[in-house]
Amino acid sequence: MHKRRLVTPRVVGMAMLLMVVSALGILASDRTSSRGDATTPPAASATKPSASANEQIAALKQQMALQQKQIEQMQKALEEQKRLLEQLTQPASATEQTAQPAAGTGQAAQPRASSLGEVASTSPMIPQSPKKVENAAAPLSAEPMAIRVGTPAAGKATETSPLQFHIGTASITPVGFMDFTSVFRTHAAGGSIGTSFGSIPYGTITSGSTPYQTNLTELRLSMQNSRIGFRADADVMGAHVIGYMEADFLGNNPSNVAVSSNSNTMRSRVYWLDVRKGQWEVLGGQTWSLITPGRVGISPIPGDLFYSQDIDVNYQAGLFWGRIPELRVVYHPSKQVALALALDSPDQYAGGSSGGPLITLPSALNTSATYQGELDYNQNGLNAPNVAPDIIAKLAVNPNKHVHFEIGGVERNFKVYDPNNTNKYSAEGGGGFLNLHVEPVKGFRLLTNNFWSDGGGRYIFGQAPDLIAHADGSLSLIHTGSTVTGFEFTQKKTMIYAYYGGIYVARNTAFDTNGTSPIGYGYHGAASSQNRAIQEATFGFNQTIWKDAMWGAVNFMGQFSYLTRNPWYVASGQPANASLNMLFFNLRYTLPGSAPTLGK
Repeated sequence: MHKRRLVTPRVVGMAMLLMVVSALGILASDRTSSRGDATTPPAASATKPSASANEQIAALKQQMALQQKQIEQMQKALEEQKRLLEQLTQPASATEQTAQPAAGTGQAAQPRASSLGEVASTSPMIPQSPKKVENAAAPLSAEPMAIRVGTPAAGKATETSPLQFHIGTASITPVGFMDFTSVFRTHAAGGSIGTSFGSIPYGTITSGSTPYQTNLTELRLSMQNSRIGFRADADVMGAHVIGYMEADFLGNNPSNVAVSSNSNTMRSRVYWLDVRKGQWEVLGGQTWSLITPGRVGISPIPGDLFYSQDIDVNYQAGLFWGRIPELRVVYHPSKQVALALALDSPDQYAGGSSGGPLITLPSALNTSATYQGELDYNQNGLNAPNVAPDIIAKLAVNPNKHVHFEIGGVERNFKVYDPNNTNKYSAEGGGGFLNLHVEPVKGFRLLTNNFWSDGGGRYIFGQAPDLIAHADGSLSLIHTGSTVTGFEFTQKKTMIYAYYGGIYVARNTAFDTNGTSPIGYGYHGAASSQNRAIQEATFGFNQTIWKDAMWGAVNFMGQFSYLTRNPWYVASGQPANASLNMLFFNLRYTLPGSAPTLGK
């Protein structure tokens, strides 16, 4: 675009002065011409003009013609300058108005054009936030990759995600990835790409033979872990608002899902709204529970949480977590410290979920009209009459980017009604957790996450019941504990990791009304499903094959796990434990997309 010379007051003044001087010269010449020669009589001058007078008249005419030409040129120049001045003073165009951020949105002002004709910036608009809701996430294999928009180099346009779009001041980013997962297990565990840790095949010997599950292997191919969702960011009345939704295809499938068409059922994972203003933050919806270990700060963003790098969609044995409805309040006194309190949807859990063992109920209360219906017994969760929400508190400290520390606890309440004696029985329990992540060397991260509870088995992926019932109807809580400890190492495009996961379930027994039949959990003669310990050792890698901010990324992943479980009671002649080797491979394409760049 051609540059145009601006008209300054000095130029206009000089032009006007030149016009005045020229006009005065014309008037002086006319006056001299009309006065003629003072010594010549008028009659003589009129009848016979002299030669000198004719020359003066001719010179004056020539001078007047030249000055007239100069005046016309100056008038044209003034008209051109007037037109340019009008362009400079007219209101901004619609394009300019669109390019400027609205007042009060907290967006960074765009640089003004360096010369005339540049009416809009070529840099894409990305809404800014006065506060940073979550810290930068570590690179994770289990969640959509966040490809951040960087600062453009001089003279180059900013590179942005092609899938991010804007409605008003809101920025909406689709998130998700497409997975092709394979798993091979040395025994037929009877599951999909998610492992039921507490019910891997136990080789019970009957009449000299073992069941087919311990003699056959299994292979699965699946796309069920593929995900789709969106994240919406907006600044509203001085607060930053985030809406987040994510779904996968691991829902309750129909019985014919593997015959002719794998019509996998879509299910919700998380769906929440988070509002932060100043030091306070409030979240409501279905989210990763506050009890889930974090990687940095206290944040609901999946990339800020720790649930291992495992390909297994049930993650690592020993991980304590939940994706359940929650109301959370967080206080951020500084960038290094966060304190949160949450109310989580409760569940008085008696076993049977995800391969978890069931307790043995008293014979008088072992019906759907009694404790089978009042407790979450064998996946009866939505029918259980829970009395109060679980209360979770957490303190997170990040003294620097190399250390993350968490401490917290959960408080739980249980209540049942015994129709046989018309009494109500209550129990209160809870637990605590302690997590530490450190990075002693760049790219090498050591971590340990630990949980111990009295009635908190539901949070260990349901691999332990919360309680047992005595013959008189009263309740007693089961002690449970778990850990996931290991390391993660990232070098350029390669990540390797290794974890040890362990679950311990304490014995809690009683006798039925006859005084001789044992009930509860872990008694002598109990079923082999009532586990004392579950342990898993895992090693894996995540290799980035290709990555581009505009087109997404392709990753290849592998995982090997050795899983074992030990029951409380082992009958004579039966194996002491159950074990399983698993090998996972996964090819993932991650959609391009990144959250908007938030203010520091």
